[in-house]
Amino acid sequence: MSAPDDRTPADSPTVCVVGAGLAGALVADALAGRGREVALLDAGPTVDRDSRYERMQRQLRPGTTAAEIWGMDGERDAYTAAGAGAWPVNERRVKGVGGTTLNWLGVTPRFRPSTFETATRHGVGRDWPISYADLRPYYAEAEQELCVAGNADAPFQPPRETAYPQPPLERSHSDELFAAAGEELAVPVHSLPVARGPDSERRDRRPDGGAPSRRVRPPEATYSADTHVERAVASGARLIDRAAVERLEHGPDGERVTAAVYRTPDGARHRQDADVFVAACGTIETPRLLLLSDSPQYPDGLGNSSGVVGRYLMGQPPATVLGVLDEPTKQREVGSPTTGSYQFAAPEADRAGFALTCLNNAGETPAELALREESWGDRLLEEVQFHHGNTVGLSIRVGSLPRAANRVTLDETTTDDRGDPVPDVQFSPGPFAARAQEAAIALGTDLVEALDGAVVYADGTTTTDELPPAARGGHYAVGGTRMGTDPETSVVDPTCRSHDLKNLYVAGGSPFVTSGAVPPALTIAALALRTADHVDGRL
Repeated sequence: MSAPDDRTPADSPTVCVVGAGLAGALVADALAGRGREVALLDAGPTVDRDSRYERMQRQLRPGTTAAEIWGMDGERDAYTAAGAGAWPVNERRVKGVGGTTLNWLGVTPRFRPSTFETATRHGVGRDWPISYADLRPYYAEAEQELCVAGNADAPFQPPRETAYPQPPLERSHSDELFAAAGEELAVPVHSLPVARGPDSERRDRRPDGGAPSRRVRPPEATYSADTHVERAVASGARLIDRAAVERLEHGPDGERVTAAVYRTPDGARHRQDADVFVAACGTIETPRLLLLSDSPQYPDGLGNSSGVVGRYLMGQPPATVLGVLDEPTKQREVGSPTTGSYQFAAPEADRAGFALTCLNNAGETPAELALREESWGDRLLEEVQFHHGNTVGLSIRVGSLPRAANRVTLDETTTDDRGDPVPDVQFSPGPFAARAQEAAIALGTDLVEALDGAVVYADGTTTTDELPPAARGGHYAVGGTRMGTDPETSVVDPTCRSHDLKNLYVAGGSPFVTSGAVPPALTIAALALRTADHVDGRL
């Protein structure tokens, strides 16, 4: 898909979607496919698909971060982070057409029914105003749209209607090792659903035949949302990239949004009007946009009469267990995990749920090991040969409670390249999540030791430069514009429409009420498709 040159506003579209990531792309495609006139704005560039191969090469260079690879290390994407669990936000998100699906592994499970009813079923958190049954048909639709590969018979899945669109990926050698260890400990290791995208049907399905990649993936290997942006454009949608929306403006009565004000690379400001607006900027940027859009009617931020915008930020605090075996794991970096265990994904009374993912990699590259080790000569060679290729690992994600103190605010002391206050991400996991990390690390240690392996790293800290790449955090931020039926305690209603403004919707992870312990991408996709239906039905 070529980058658009004309960044002037579209001529009076019906719908303006802000953000061309997973949620925004699906909303734009669904509405454009039904004949609605759609303008799709994104702060980042259109990423040429061939450039991903060059980015894949760059990420193999020691010391190169994902933020550098995707250009997320400049003023445009600046943020500050407070709290005991300060997040490395830019190590996961991408501003560009396709959003963070340009930099992900594609794991796409459904949330369990209990995730929507944690207060009722587990006595913690808060119930959603919608149920699994409400999202179930949209989960099925989302799996078709993302061409998810999976095993319908895998345990710990919610009720399904049909098989997955594609069969599951074959297990790697280390998957088989962990499966044997899990059987010994009564911890079933099962296949994980992975969004492959329509082009993946042409690919070798073996995980050890993939590209040497941690995050950047070949465009034909894993789904990315630019697929749906292309389809929306083919249906008549107007894509305007590198269009950073600075604020949403409303009419004199404060009941309807009238324009999205955006700035282009040449410094010019434009106003995009529309009948309906959908904010799909991601969990960090959507609350920020609403807070930046303050006015006399909304002095605390647009649509924030409840005071809840930015609050109840959640994520999945990370932990990692790495081990070394006396035998080769017979694999190399392949990017996508293929198995894990969701046996303990539901929360308990005293701790959050957690999910285990078996890491499909051979550990740090020889170059990274050589740079990290202080040894020389034969000793260095011995260390490299011992660690590289013999590593097994488990990535752990833990649910977190919706806590009002965890939030996105504006940092008035730090500004981006346009002079706007950057988001301040305030997050502390809390003891409920910490206890789950401890339980998960203990279980991961048992699994490695069941393989007669030596655990060389086991911790739940956030990203530091000293940690190997497999141990660095990825947090799946959700929340910040909570969904609910009470306008005094939530930002959007069960259809994801603002309580305060009749023509403003929010798509993405920010309406989430709970985080769950498994990746939220498929729930984001399902909610986006459901929101598109409601938008279309009200036009």
